[in-house]
Amino acid sequence: MDRGLFPTYFLHLEKDDGRKIFLLAARKRKKSKTSNYVISVDPTDLSRGGNSFVGKLRSNLFGTSFTVFNCGDNPQRRRLFGDEKSIDCEVATVFYETNVFGLRGPRKMTIIIPALTFEHKRVDVNPVSERDTLIERWRNGNVENLLTLHNKAPMWNNKTQSYVLNFHGRVTQASVKNFQIVYDSNVDYTVMQFGRVSEDIFSMDYSYPLCGLQAFAIAISSFDTKLACE
Repeated sequence: MDRGLFPTYFLHLEKDDGRKIFLLAARKRKKSKTSNYVISVDPTDLSRGGNSFVGKLRSNLFGTSFTVFNCGDNPQRRRLFGDEKSIDCEVATVFYETNVFGLRGPRKMTIIIPALTFEHKRVDVNPVSERDTLIERWRNGNVENLLTLHNKAPMWNNKTQSYVLNFHGRVTQASVKNFQIVYDSNVDYTVMQFGRVSEDIFSMDYSYPLCGLQAFAIAISSFDTKLACE
């Protein structure tokens, strides 16, 4: 943590023998109007200009939606120079339903990702205008080549007087950041789950159709301050 405002997160693969292999790191950028995270494959090089830069996570002003980009350049800058080949690809958007002071219960998340082709390649989403973004396509009902996922609604436990999910032992501590991501059509198939195991350690499991960059960025979004959601 840099003065408590600009945290750095690290993702490790946990092996069966307990060894941990570094995969990704993310750092919250300074001097940004909204929350903005750089994601890198090098824990010591977390710069936008570095060779290890693989993506970024950016929120809107209120922290209700977060968009995950790959390592393309800034769309606005590329439009100015007329080179659209290097425009960022949007690879996921996380939308948090407005819930001031938590009066509506637990968080509600919607995850929008590009669909995969029959060759298992992700459909490119290169927005050249606001209406082409993942979030605007979804809001306008233009969901062709998009997949929509939601967090699984937790059940109320009278014994603990709290909302709970079954993480099958992978999560051991209660937290508002704990969640499971599922298809609406099959809530028993968990695409991703994330939750606290100690003060500053969380476990993350993900599967098809998510990739590591998408899952890591979705997890990071759960940590960020959400003015209109809690």
